[in-house]
Amino acid sequence: MDSEFPPGVGVYELAPDLPLVEPLLDELTDRYPAADDPQLLAGCRQLAYRRLPADLVATLTRFRDAEHVPVLAVAGLPVDDTRIGPTPDHWAAQRDPASTVREEIWFLLLAAVIGDPFGWATLQSGRLVQNVLPIKNQEHEQSGHGSLTTLAWHTEDGFHPYRCDYLGLFALRNDDLVPTTIAPVDAVRLDARHREVLAQPRFVIGPDNEHLTQRQREDAAAGEPLPADWTHPPPTAVLFGSLDQPYLRIDPFFMRAVDGDPEAAAALTAIVEQLGEAIRPLPLTPGTACFVDNYRAVHGRSGFRAKYDGRDRWLKKLVLTRDLRKSRAARGPVDARILRATVLDSVPVEVRR
Repeated sequence: MDSEFPPGVGVYELAPDLPLVEPLLDELTDRYPAADDPQLLAGCRQLAYRRLPADLVATLTRFRDAEHVPVLAVAGLPVDDTRIGPTPDHWAAQRDPASTVREEIWFLLLAAVIGDPFGWATLQSGRLVQNVLPIKNQEHEQSGHGSLTTLAWHTEDGFHPYRCDYLGLFALRNDDLVPTTIAPVDAVRLDARHREVLAQPRFVIGPDNEHLTQRQREDAAAGEPLPADWTHPPPTAVLFGSLDQPYLRIDPFFMRAVDGDPEAAAALTAIVEQLGEAIRPLPLTPGTACFVDNYRAVHGRSGFRAKYDGRDRWLKKLVLTRDLRKSRAARGPVDARILRATVLDSVPVEVRR
């Protein structure tokens, strides 16, 4: 199993814990009809701390608090390939949503130790647990639904100040071992001036196509910002936090240096080249959950040829925040977890402190 994971990825093997985990999932699947059940969401963190194996909770907590690895995998949950049904041909077309509730509840329990799950009104109709799978006629899209085109590496939703702290992926099916790709910011070795420039608000990141195309504009309330408002983002920094151990915000496919700033453009080229050299494959097998620290690593996906025969790669996806309060202006009730579109220049940009 270890051969699946590149160096630097933390791995927790679940096999010894299955006699405890599987009865717990049987119980919770019987109790909750869906992973986004409000009662489950409200009590998910308490359930995780009380009922998950202590060593697993400790590993997830260390990943969050000690930042000892930029990516953590929890491997080994059995997935019944027949029960989950065929890979849907669209994110909204899962034949029986109940068929994967067991796996989604498990995914949420792990995630709850790390952060709070949330979603976007502009993605998959505001679903909390999303489907990642190839869709016909989107083969060349820069999204989780592309296939033939390599999904260029990036930090998740890098254009937005309310982007996640962690990206979670859970593999239901991956017959061809199509790899997720990852690279840590710690792999870059920039000179002092490049680091200094990258820590200044001299770069512009635009929204990705998935946010823009999935939003049904006629559903927006009168006067509510639309994704079109996201196409004029304010300048931001690429590196922030500590310059010695920096955090990262980058999406080369949708970003550039501000106009007329060749020094910023050169610094951006330098970090893009180094991260590109550091990219490594991470093929997720069924039953493996992977959490990427969105401040410390980039991720993408290798290209592949989808068959659309019910056997294509199928992942579930969660995005997690360490502080749900920071997005309060973009949510409805205080316990809401779905973010509405918000004008990008209405919140402060991040710079090094």
